[in-house]
Amino acid sequence: MKSKTLQLPPYLKALAVLSLLIVVLFILIVGKSILIPLALGAFFAVLFTPLSLILEKYKFPRILSSIISLVMMIGLVVGLLSFIVSNLISFSEDFAGVSARITTLIEQIDQFTSTQLGFQQKLADQLDPDVLLSLLNKNSSSISAFAINAIGSLSSLILIPLFMFFFLLYRDHLVSVLIAIFRDADPAEVKSQLIRLRKVVLNYISGVGKVMVILAILNITAYSLIGVEHAIFFGVIGAILNIIPYVGPFIGALLPMSYALLTMDNLLSPLLILGAYQAIQLLEGNFLTPKIVGSQVNLNAFMTFLGLLLGASIWGVAGMILIIPILAILREIFDLSSSTKPFAMLLGEEPKADPPKPTSDENSNS
Repeated sequence: MKSKTLQLPPYLKALAVLSLLIVVLFILIVGKSILIPLALGAFFAVLFTPLSLILEKYKFPRILSSIISLVMMIGLVVGLLSFIVSNLISFSEDFAGVSARITTLIEQIDQFTSTQLGFQQKLADQLDPDVLLSLLNKNSSSISAFAINAIGSLSSLILIPLFMFFFLLYRDHLVSVLIAIFRDADPAEVKSQLIRLRKVVLNYISGVGKVMVILAILNITAYSLIGVEHAIFFGVIGAILNIIPYVGPFIGALLPMSYALLTMDNLLSPLLILGAYQAIQLLEGNFLTPKIVGSQVNLNAFMTFLGLLLGASIWGVAGMILIIPILAILREIFDLSSSTKPFAMLLGEEPKADPPKPTSDENSNS
């Protein structure tokens, strides 16, 4: 006797999907203090899994290889954070002569509007440079505190290393659990799909890392040639922010432009920074990312932009960073089953149509 499957009306299916989305969003919002470190720990674990495999190949115990990977990750993160915070704190010393620079800029704007546009704006009488200077000093001294608070809000100082360690230590056990969950499928097929997902995440993270290194070198070279102070800091920050699509590169260029406008004696330097930013982004978008990252993500621009807005509204900056690889993983998972393939099509790029084959009439004419 064949078992009958329950067929729901379309409106009930839509209601069930909508209810599931509401529950998922509620869990993501309420549990973000745990889920964000969990996701970051998982991605760090995937990134350092090759190192653990190499160490275990040379007869290192699993726990020792996990500890070594953990220590390396902590060293890299602490070094990067100390570099960023130390540079942010030193910015307050560079604003000593900004008051005169602001006055000069205001006078130049007044002169331009009066000679070229034919009306008197009189910004010099409306703006007080000392007030702007005190605002800059206040904000520059609080930038490091903002960075530390942002890190603390992710609970990363303790939870991310712990989650990464446990993911590395129990990765085989987690694979066995997933195989037991999908017991109706072939265990070898489930394991191969899990390995494929791990490779997708690893290739994406390593590819983005390579692009960031190249962008940092290009940014530092360009800013050094222009004569911007803290060129290394701005170059590294611009490369790191590039991990956030659309928004990150713009902020990475806006920071050195604003700094050059306030601390340098000419208006050409911000324009040169803008030109260098455009050239580097052109190189990154048309050559570096397609060649290095390749088609590991394969998300369409609309879903990427929508995911960024959703990730930022739920998890803040961490959501903007994590949403791209999470969507890439979901696309691979949806592609495993015929019932969820439409969702994979929704997230992925539009397939390229094959060129039409010539008809028999066209062949005879040629």
